[in-house]
Amino acid sequence: MKPFVAKPARAKPVDREGQEQAALMREIQLRRPDVYELIYHVPNGGHRVKAVAAKLKAQGVKAGIPDLVLPMARGGYFGLYIEFKATIDPAPVSSSQQACIKRLNAQGYLAVVCRGHFDAMECLRAYLALPKTEVAA
Repeated sequence: MKPFVAKPARAKPVDREGQEQAALMREIQLRRPDVYELIYHVPNGGHRVKAVAAKLKAQGVKAGIPDLVLPMARGGYFGLYIEFKATIDPAPVSSSQQACIKRLNAQGYLAVVCRGHFDAMECLRAYLALPKTEVAA
């Protein structure tokens, strides 16, 4: 019988994407409180127990939906969707994400991929500089 040998401790994975997105949200809160009031995160990703994943799917969670949504109409768009990727070891844009971005753009939203906090902040600045989309009554 072999003696017991403990497995080496594995380092916990670092959620770089989550950390960078949290930094982005802090900056938005400080610099643009009006935007912070409206922008929100769609918690579609992450690992879940199968039963919880099935329950959320039944409630409408869909693969590919971008991470951040800003329901402020600018430049003829109805709102902004951002698929956020980390700058260090970014995950690839999945086929479901690409397809969703394409569908959102076809519906009159601006849907983009941003790589990191600074890229996303620049995208927000450019979007917010566009004239407000006027809604005809």
